[in-house]
Amino acid sequence: IMLHSTLALSLLLIAVTSNLAMAIKKEKRAPQTLSRGWGDEITWVQTYEEGLYQAKKSNKPLMVIHHLEDCQYCQALKKAFAENEEIQEMAQNNFVMLNLMHETTDKNLSPDGQYVPRIMFVDPSLTVRADITGRYSNRLYTYEPQDIPFLIENMKKALRLIQTEL
Repeated sequence: IMLHSTLALSLLLIAVTSNLAMAIKKEKRAPQTLSRGWGDEITWVQTYEEGLYQAKKSNKPLMVIHHLEDCQYCQALKKAFAENEEIQEMAQNNFVMLNLMHETTDKNLSPDGQYVPRIMFVDPSLTVRADITGRYSNRLYTYEPQDIPFLIENMKKALRLIQTEL
């Protein structure tokens, strides 16, 4: 009986350790960071409140990306966003970055509705920049993969507007 329970215990231990090893290996392969695929080198804040705090503290604009996993337009934009070196570099160095898969309670972040993908900028003075919009009049803050150059211009505009206004 003693031998039997020792054997059972060691088999259990082997099963647990190999599952753990597989879990660790899986973790390495796909880091589940706050980036959610938008850019693993970027430091992302976790909440809108944290984003506002960091923006004010660092004097950098906050960029808020609203998206959903099962939205094909979000996925396409995410891919273009993640692959663009200029965006990634600016996002890493000049912005406080937040991507959200739920709406915030701040109604200023949905001036023309709660659609995805939606990208908005918030000034370090904590003003939502309703004047930095995309190309579409029916969804002011949406961008498509081909709008990446336009998004880059808007990121530069968000940076320029801080310098001129503060």
